[in-house]
Amino acid sequence: MKIGIVVHGPNIIDSGYALKLINLLKNYGDVSVRLGGTMGRTAVIDASLESIIDITRKLVPSDSLKIFHDDNVDVIFLINYGKSDVTGQVFGYKVYNHYIDKIDDNNIPVIQIERPGEEDGSIIPWNNELGIVNELSEKLNLSVVLPEEVYENHIKQDNVGVNQRIVHGVSPGENIMVNSVIIGKTNSDKLILIARDNHIVDIVGGELKQHGLEKLGEVDLESAVIKTGLLRHAKVTPRVISTNKLNNFKVSFLDHAGEDVYKFIGSSMVICVGDDTTLISSDILYRFDIPIIGITDGDLDKVVEDGFKVKNSIIFEVESGFDDIVGKYIKKIMFDGDQESFDYSSIDEVRDKIIEIINNINCKYKISYIK
Repeated sequence: MKIGIVVHGPNIIDSGYALKLINLLKNYGDVSVRLGGTMGRTAVIDASLESIIDITRKLVPSDSLKIFHDDNVDVIFLINYGKSDVTGQVFGYKVYNHYIDKIDDNNIPVIQIERPGEEDGSIIPWNNELGIVNELSEKLNLSVVLPEEVYENHIKQDNVGVNQRIVHGVSPGENIMVNSVIIGKTNSDKLILIARDNHIVDIVGGELKQHGLEKLGEVDLESAVIKTGLLRHAKVTPRVISTNKLNNFKVSFLDHAGEDVYKFIGSSMVICVGDDTTLISSDILYRFDIPIIGITDGDLDKVVEDGFKVKNSIIFEVESGFDDIVGKYIKKIMFDGDQESFDYSSIDEVRDKIIEIINNINCKYKISYIK
């Protein structure tokens, strides 16, 4: 039997259950494993699992499912470790429905293993009644939850129109991230986002962050990737690996999209705009020994537990609200609107050019050096 496994997010990896489940499923056939999600990629690297879990492509989970469908495997497993049984089951429902929208025939069983090791853990046969479900349920001590139960308990009451989106499993005081942009903070355990003309305009159960909404711009609320709280919960020891960097000095530019940083792992250094982008990007790039220059304004919404930074990295903290303005001028002047440049030969030269740009727009700033 050919088995495809889609691993989603860092928590299933950090818990040790990703490897346990992969080894268990090897008893049933030939196993291939792919990742869904960027922070999960970092967890794979830290756990030295990249020879087992394919992290070569940035894929949303439904696309990873589709690849296994197109490869004509016999069964596909989606393994996840959500914040709660509710968030995990709703996540699976949305992934599965995005997946079936992308395929012509739905003849391959899809089984979700959710929160293994927890009392509220479950196994969900999304489109089949395979005997393997009951067998794994007993071996893993997981309840079998049917798709109809997920729909009735968590989805049915959510059908309040495409301009509203209920977000499950939230707690007060958590960041709200939409398509990798922080747009607010929760103040309740119930959260509803409301959009008009493809823009989020209101919120129930939280407070919106206008600056974040401006960064987000237009959004399809129905298909948007929405996360709350920390992207990665575990305290980890980061693993540093070597990369094939170019011989000449390459500078890259990243603006408010920290999860896209993996495309720059061949760079000599990366300029990051925004507090959270700097935090996420420096943490990821630490694994590849790539320094950063961060343009921040002190408006940090903590999205990872620890933010590691490579020695010789530099952080500019500018006046409140000026990080975007400085970033715009850096991209225009230093990169000619592009994201990569070979016009500089050292991080000190890049730093001096940024200082010149900031001084020309008459903005106060502080510089911190990572020793």
